[in-house]
Amino acid sequence: MFLRVTGEDERGDDNGGADRRLGRRSRLLKAVGITLAGGLVLGAAGAGWAYWHLNHNIKSVDIDSALGDDRPARPVTSPSPAASASASVTPLPSGALNILVLGSDSRSGKANATLGGGDSSGARSDTAMVVHIDEGRTEATVVSIPRDTLVTRPSCPLTSGGTTAVAYQAMFNSAYAVGGPVCAVKTVESLTNIRMDHYLEIDFSGFAKLVNALGGVTVTTDEDIDDDKSHLHLKAGEHHLTGKQALALARTRHGIGDGSDLGRIGLQQKLVKALLDQIASTNLLTDPAGLYKVADAITGSLTTDTGLDSLGELMSLGESLKGLSSEKVATVMLPVVTALSDPNRVVAKEPAASALWTSLR
Repeated sequence: MFLRVTGEDERGDDNGGADRRLGRRSRLLKAVGITLAGGLVLGAAGAGWAYWHLNHNIKSVDIDSALGDDRPARPVTSPSPAASASASVTPLPSGALNILVLGSDSRSGKANATLGGGDSSGARSDTAMVVHIDEGRTEATVVSIPRDTLVTRPSCPLTSGGTTAVAYQAMFNSAYAVGGPVCAVKTVESLTNIRMDHYLEIDFSGFAKLVNALGGVTVTTDEDIDDDKSHLHLKAGEHHLTGKQALALARTRHGIGDGSDLGRIGLQQKLVKALLDQIASTNLLTDPAGLYKVADAITGSLTTDTGLDSLGELMSLGESLKGLSSEKVATVMLPVVTALSDPNRVVAKEPAASALWTSLR
């Protein structure tokens, strides 16, 4: 059969040759089409899986439902500018925002236990910053709250039911320890009389992974750091730090100043600006693999309020802040003085503290 067909084709029939050529082209185009379609399907499936993975990385807490109406009122904001080109274009949000950012010293998980240097149970808010973003979102103020600040911790709802008791002269970071993110937010709102629009929390391993995903951060230290507890030893000057080193810098206090939490805050604020500079200098849009690595690092160790618990909402927030540079970010610490009841604790210094919070409302 095979030889007979070949023999017929070799007679030089013009129509037969044209049919054969057309058939070959048709089969070739069909093969290319199937290949391209398969590639598009695989690419779409890969992108879909990546989006699903990043979206499901994010953990969230429904703070609004837990606290209800027992909190400061939301400020009245001017409406976002209308889209200029097309009604189908949704303008980015531009109103003022207040975000409570916590760095948790959780030891849960192998990575956190290793970086935390211990196996203690539970977690505390090792770092606390109120980030106030001005209307227009091109300027911001970051206020660090020393964890050793004595405050009145309000009664907080518990996920298991019931509430915590009001505690006077309690360390600020105890709020997170006894009532998690909900109590941390309520304590900050009680202290500042400012409504927190959002909540962001990142743990030890997440911070280190983020710095590594960005290729490290460059920080200039004003003095030598020699801290055996954080395992950080640096000479004064400029340093390009890995994630593990950056985390050690954020936790260092025994090797600088008077060894208190106040000296550490200055280093943490340097890191905030260094991260902003590193993000600005890294063109992640031209590096999909790098962008995914950064996104995976951020979402994998992030806990948010339910208003930021999706990739789309985080991306919208990030896009709205694209005009915010480190030069436009002011970093300050809550004014404090040594507590009369305990030389190892501090209390808010008045009237300076109240004036600071008033300026951010």
